[in-house]
Amino acid sequence: MPAPKVLPAKANALDAIFGVRKPVVGVIHLRPLPGAPRYDGEAMSDIFAAAIADAKTLATGGVDGIMIENAGDLPFARPEDIGPESVAGLTAACMAVRGAVDTPIGITFVANGAIPGLAVAKAVGARWVRVNQWANAYVANEGLLNGAAPQAMRYRSQIGARDVAIFADVHVKFGAHAITSDRSISEQATDAEWFDADVLIATGARTGSPTSRKEVDEVREGTNLPVIVGSGLSPDQVPALFATADGAIVGQWLKVDGVWWNPVDPRRVEALMSAVKTMRG
Repeated sequence: MPAPKVLPAKANALDAIFGVRKPVVGVIHLRPLPGAPRYDGEAMSDIFAAAIADAKTLATGGVDGIMIENAGDLPFARPEDIGPESVAGLTAACMAVRGAVDTPIGITFVANGAIPGLAVAKAVGARWVRVNQWANAYVANEGLLNGAAPQAMRYRSQIGARDVAIFADVHVKFGAHAITSDRSISEQATDAEWFDADVLIATGARTGSPTSRKEVDEVREGTNLPVIVGSGLSPDQVPALFATADGAIVGQWLKVDGVWWNPVDPRRVEALMSAVKTMRG
């Protein structure tokens, strides 16, 4: 069944950013930044060096985009509690990566930091931000999180960042979906499109957990936007998921031993991109 036409068609953001079929975005999970509970005083230059090393491995391996995430800042602050030190740290890390590779970059500012993420993206020339809870509400590990879209879209206009695309999760991992349990995933996909996201993400239950083909299909049923896989993609899953998905974000699987805080493994990047190139034809 075709997706409902909730809004006039918009340009395909994946085509505009990456210019290839089925783009793959590799993730850099930053070490803890100043202000985070696990930050132990590590020199910022060492944090940047680790991020640059991962970026070069991803770029050399042929990924189409790189997403930078403050993954080490556990436990994550609620959006209203994200401090200037976190914004400064992520901005500086993104600038270090931008100076090392030509690959398009994007940002995830957890937890659900849509507005800080847009500020960083504008400052560093990032092409997109990933927002885990874009529409409706969700019982996350950080508590009740409201959809960020109304405030974030107004902020994006205010700072002149309309060229920064919104990659929005539809059925976000972690926590509980009790608030929207009476509404299907496809209906929630329609909500995210209605609230002006550019790309929708179908994801697994936790970091690195596989995304099911069923979930990708359900998201696609509710939208005319591009739909990408947001978690757990490995080479053996590429044929099934890329038969329907328009691309993927891959983090944990690309790391040494498949552990998210380890460095990126060049052999894993090569294996995944080989499978993707086969799907591209």
